[in-house]
Amino acid sequence: MESAPAVIVAIDGPSGTGKSSTSKAVAAQLGLSYLDTGAQYRAITWWMVTNGIDVDDPSEIAAVAGKPDIVSGTDPAGPTITVDGVDVAGPIRTQEVTAKVSAVSAVPEVRARITELQRSIAAAAEKGIVVEGRDIGTTVLPDADLKIFLTASPEARAARRSGELKNADVHATREALIKRDAADSNRKTSPLAKADDAVEVDTTDLTLPQVIECVVTLVEEKRAAK
Repeated sequence: MESAPAVIVAIDGPSGTGKSSTSKAVAAQLGLSYLDTGAQYRAITWWMVTNGIDVDDPSEIAAVAGKPDIVSGTDPAGPTITVDGVDVAGPIRTQEVTAKVSAVSAVPEVRARITELQRSIAAAAEKGIVVEGRDIGTTVLPDADLKIFLTASPEARAARRSGELKNADVHATREALIKRDAADSNRKTSPLAKADDAVEVDTTDLTLPQVIECVVTLVEEKRAAK
């Protein structure tokens, strides 16, 4: 049987739209690599916090943006992330990192560093890759074979997020999501935005299996056309 052509899939959208769960499942189902770009920004933020860098000082962040060695494992069944050889999959999900990631990721030197890393990972994926984030289709991989932009109402996203963050307050979660979206959408460098040629999928009223099925169909159609 002839192997399917490699396909690069960019999945963007704000948090709480089902990006990670969808991207991982689609990659696993289609035998593609998987990259969570948000984890890379969280990793560099964790490194800054751990090393006492003032995350409110862009020049201080910029000066050390090249220092941490960030390595992402791309197996969708068990994606890994290390910083300087340390497994940070747990620590990068803390509230402290979440609160500071927008400030760190807005610094142009950080984005340049991480974007370069993301492009090299995508280029090395022999069978293709699903890359999820906020600026993949617009900035990181503008020539991706397929671009998908996931959306959902703030209420639906907050409910999902507070379900993930055990015992979280849905109202507080919703406010935090809206605040982070505003920060990421309004930053000067690579803002959160839908690419002109992206397919928009509103996940508000869809179950996760329905979203996965929709995206798998889009990828298979793209593969067949190659």
